[in-house]
Amino acid sequence: MSEIDKKPKDIWEEKLEVELDKLTECQKSKGLDSCFKCDAFFDCETREAYVKAVYESMNKGRGGGFEF
Repeated sequence: MSEIDKKPKDIWEEKLEVELDKLTECQKSKGLDSCFKCDAFFDCETREAYVKAVYESMNKGRGGGFEF
């Protein structure tokens, strides 16, 4: 096990894990392996919550917007 694996999760990583579980369960319940194949792709609250959790886990709550 690497040092990264031993590091305790912060609140953003924990939230990301919760949202990923919800997203995965939603996909399974619809028989999908991707959100891209879902009719609700653009209006899906589950996907939006997951995307937000991904961003927050990357910036650790420092705010800001998506800047690419």
